[in-house]
Amino acid sequence: MGASLSNLSESGANGAANGPGLGDIPEACVACVFLYLTPPEICNLARLNHAFRGAASSDAVWETKLPPNYQDLLDLMPPERYQNLSKKDIFALISRPIPFDDGNKEVWVDKVTGRVCMSISAKAMSITGIDDRRYWSWISTEESRFHVVAYLQQIWWFEVDGVVKLPLPPDVYTLSFRLHLGRFSKRLGRRVCYFEHTHGWDIKPVRFELTTSDGQQASSESCLDDDANNGNMNGNLKRGSWIDYKVGEFEVTDSDPATEVRFSMKQIDCTHSKGGLCVDSVSIIPSSLKAQRRLVSKQLWN
Repeated sequence: MGASLSNLSESGANGAANGPGLGDIPEACVACVFLYLTPPEICNLARLNHAFRGAASSDAVWETKLPPNYQDLLDLMPPERYQNLSKKDIFALISRPIPFDDGNKEVWVDKVTGRVCMSISAKAMSITGIDDRRYWSWISTEESRFHVVAYLQQIWWFEVDGVVKLPLPPDVYTLSFRLHLGRFSKRLGRRVCYFEHTHGWDIKPVRFELTTSDGQQASSESCLDDDANNGNMNGNLKRGSWIDYKVGEFEVTDSDPATEVRFSMKQIDCTHSKGGLCVDSVSIIPSSLKAQRRLVSKQLWN
């Protein structure tokens, strides 16, 4: 495709005698083609000539790339931030994280697919014992989009609950907890992990649950640690890295009324303690988003 576009562009530059070029295509026709392309593809083609640049700024084109509930996302911001903006500029604005609920939750539109994603910080969750420094502490880190994670030193009753309510566009969504076994820091520019508090996660699984305001439910269970007999790190793939634990899926069929999602994870078997765990956030993303992004990326490179 790239070679064909290049040849057409050169033809147009050398005059009409050599045949039609890209500059001869009406802007309205280019806009019709852009309706079927992704935002990155549109932005790349906008560099070709004046007609393509004009079509790439068309409100009619970018209206189709915005999620149906984009006004609900704009309402989370002061009106002066989006008044008088073109649809292209609105897409660029909401494709950056929009904080809400005291900045502990964020929502944004995926730049490639235009689908809505969300993240909820541990700061927005109810965590048993969080105010007792014997059990929990907050760690500042650049490894979290919220720049802070909750670190569990040791506890017997482990329970984390949260809720979010937002008008999501129709889609099937996956909810996941982002967790990390062990404490981490940087020493001499290198990332170092410590596991002196990490214990108890290989004995019984953690139970994850979600429910929605329209009655949907999902749950899963997972042992957060591999067999402790594997040693501190040898053969243990769960320590020292961030892992997304899938809770389940739920479907939104209508943005009105807003969907409320409640989620939790717990391990409340008090016969043993557990510790050495970082809790970062919960993510809510369209279930097929990653596969769709991989497909688009493959098409762009082919």
